[in-house]
Amino acid sequence: MTETAPRHPGLDELIDTVQRLRAPDGCPWDAEQTHASLVRYLVEECYELVEAIESGDRAELVEELGDVLYQVLFHADIAAHTPGEGFDIDDVARHMTAKMIGRHPHVFGDREAETAEDVMGFWEELKRAEKPHRTSVLDGVPAGMPALALADKVIGKAGKLGVAPDAGTGPAADAADEEALGAELFGIVAAARAKGLDPERALRGAIRAFAGEVRRAEAAGSGADA
Repeated sequence: MTETAPRHPGLDELIDTVQRLRAPDGCPWDAEQTHASLVRYLVEECYELVEAIESGDRAELVEELGDVLYQVLFHADIAAHTPGEGFDIDDVARHMTAKMIGRHPHVFGDREAETAEDVMGFWEELKRAEKPHRTSVLDGVPAGMPALALADKVIGKAGKLGVAPDAGTGPAADAADEEALGAELFGIVAAARAKGLDPERALRGAIRAFAGEVRRAEAAGSGADA
């Protein structure tokens, strides 16, 4: 019987490369890495990928996607050789496949979805079923996200409860498009710097205050239901 050629020989070769580098006779630096020690590189590679996407440079996109993929393979190989973890890249892939199939019942099941909003509704419903221990819409939101992205995420989550922050009446509220908004945000950062203020820390403080409002609204709603 003729053996079937691998569907993704380049991927298999990269997996083998990671294993070779982390083998006892491989690279000492690679062998010493842990999940924790690689975090800084994962964050850096993700930012570089974002930059490549925004630049529209195909060669850069291929390279940076590869760098992020390498981080995933690296972590999986560490887990495969760490007592108590015992999973490899195949386990990661199978888990993700099952997750995506489960979250797309309109593709792999008998539910129907005509719009992207319908799909998002499925996702929220399925995530609640998968993670019943989460008691707040804010549970699972990574606090380590950059402040602007975190603010957008928290405001979006709060909107599901009908809780919304004051949109303000400053120049940014009247921005006609993202270019204008970017200029206003840049101006806010410049003004903060001139006054010796930390805009990142300031925004995180505002997010924490708003998150408190959201959780109080949830608690009040639970009390009313009871």
